[in-house]
Amino acid sequence: MPRRDPVLVVDDDAVSRQMLLHALADAGIEAVAVTSGADALAWLKASVPALVLLDLVMPPPDGYVVLSAVRDAPRTQDVPVVVLTALDADEEVARAFELGADDFIRKPFRPAELIARIRGQLRIRDYVDALARKEHDAKVVLELTQALSSTLDFRNILFTVVRRIAEVARVDRCSIVLVRDAGDVGYVVAASDDKELRDLPIDLGKYPEIQRVMRTGDVLVIDDAKAHPLFDIVRAELPENAFRSLALLPILFEDKPLGVLFLRGRQPVAPHAHELSLARTVASATAIALRNARILQSLRDQTQQSTFARFEAERRLKALQRYADFFYSTADGIVVVDPDGHILFSNPRAQAITGRTAEDLERANLADLVDAREHPLLEEIRAGFAKGSFPHMVDFTVRRGEHERLILSFSFSSVLREESGAVLVSFRDVTTERATEAELTKTKEFLERVIDSSVDAIVSADMEGVVLLFNRAAERIYGYDAKEVVGVMNARALYPDHNAEHIMRLIHAKEHGGPGRLEGYRTEVLARDGSRIPVHLSAALIFENGVPVGSVGIFTDLRERMRMEARLTEAQEELRAREKQAIIAELAGAAAHELNQPLTSVLGYAELICRRIDDASPIKGAAATIRSEAERMAEIVRKIGKITRYETKSYVGAAKIIDLDRSSGDDPNRVIG
Repeated sequence: MPRRDPVLVVDDDAVSRQMLLHALADAGIEAVAVTSGADALAWLKASVPALVLLDLVMPPPDGYVVLSAVRDAPRTQDVPVVVLTALDADEEVARAFELGADDFIRKPFRPAELIARIRGQLRIRDYVDALARKEHDAKVVLELTQALSSTLDFRNILFTVVRRIAEVARVDRCSIVLVRDAGDVGYVVAASDDKELRDLPIDLGKYPEIQRVMRTGDVLVIDDAKAHPLFDIVRAELPENAFRSLALLPILFEDKPLGVLFLRGRQPVAPHAHELSLARTVASATAIALRNARILQSLRDQTQQSTFARFEAERRLKALQRYADFFYSTADGIVVVDPDGHILFSNPRAQAITGRTAEDLERANLADLVDAREHPLLEEIRAGFAKGSFPHMVDFTVRRGEHERLILSFSFSSVLREESGAVLVSFRDVTTERATEAELTKTKEFLERVIDSSVDAIVSADMEGVVLLFNRAAERIYGYDAKEVVGVMNARALYPDHNAEHIMRLIHAKEHGGPGRLEGYRTEVLARDGSRIPVHLSAALIFENGVPVGSVGIFTDLRERMRMEARLTEAQEELRAREKQAIIAELAGAAAHELNQPLTSVLGYAELICRRIDDASPIKGAAATIRSEAERMAEIVRKIGKITRYETKSYVGAAKIIDLDRSSGDDPNRVIG
């Protein structure tokens, strides 16, 4: 209980008040004086004195009012009150005792008598307080010992013990620390300021005070840990807000310490003797309770060994019980296995998937369900449980009946590990999904082979232009490796002169195959070496849920086709030239043949006229001219008959005529080699 100090002197007479204060001071009793009843009432509202020395006769409120207030207030009703009266004031004394006064002194007083009466009242008060403390402590001890002896599952009881001791001893923390036999590690099993604390390990090398108590078995009280030499070796590690006052009481059984009852306060004030006595009594009771709990637990362990399997199964099933509704309603198959793989529990869905009854599964091991070829993988997973490894979505082939095989996707979880050592295994039938995935994979691989085998370049990009697909033909045309392009380059870099934007506009237009398509468009692409390659392009947008997400283009390399077209054109021109020459040669031959006969007749008649006409006749001159021109025409016909090729020469203006000399091979300037 709180100390009631100092003595309160209430007297409106200055002389009397000074005499009282001097007498108390000479006796070594601390005192506080007030000059009126009103001041006394105000002081009593804030403080509790050890004793009230009260003058009854004062201006209102007088001493009787103050006395009544002292006795009516719960916090001061046990405070001794000594009243000051006049010599002939018997009625005042009687009334004062009726209101609860404990003693009286008549004025004028003798200091020795005053001090004797005051000390007598203080001794009575201390005796009453001691009896109250003993009664209170006895009730606390009885309460705690009954609690300790009432059950062997006393985790919560230990918390109640340390919390009550902390309250009684007025300390900031009370804890129970048990020390293992090696003496190097302790375990805080309960603490007054943390109900959830359980078996917190501590290194006793950092607690020299616990080591001393465990070594000596004696109570250790330290007023100020910061100044105590015991902490010199660990002082540097002490936090700034470390506890200052310490009290350690050994928890002894048969003179052997099991641990300590540890009381700590943040102020350098050690607990009082009676508080330590109470704590020692509780520590002894705690030691007995701990020892009894250990003995009975040992007996329980021995009994449980004979039926361990049954109790273990019941304990595990009890731990799983709260999950039963979830297990039974889930669409996945769920089994619970121990670390060795033995099945402890299965839900209806697990029974339906595996085609086994609940009894069949409870007699089985997880390995009994899995194909023997996959046992090494299952064993590797099971060994990983101890290391905290619980994989998810692992496929296993599971037998169902004699001939049916299912593919199940297993997921392992440690959700129940802390409670029962069991592992939760959930699985679902993915046989159809895996078959579909295999078909999709096969189709995907086939399409990839088709794309890679295409003679045309195929390039696909997202809407930002990042290349996503670049087949082998594209590598051949552009000169890039696919790894240099896919996810790295933008499709714009594959076209010259910003042509990519123009092509994208064409794809969105209607003129070339409709919106989203571009068919039969001839353009150029830009190779790695900077050369421009003519290509034939067909492109389209790729849609997902009606939204364009990318584009794809098929490029046909036109370089070889253009070379073939050039050779074909050249051959056609040559053929046309040869046909023209043949026609001319045939025409020339026909013309020469047809003209030779009339020319022969003209020459014959001209020669006949020249022979028969007199030289002086003008007709002979005309006949000679006819003969000469006819011979020249015959030469021309001869050249026409010899035409073997088509060569021309300029004529009037821009006209061209056949060069008979060069065409017939009679060019006098031609060099014969």
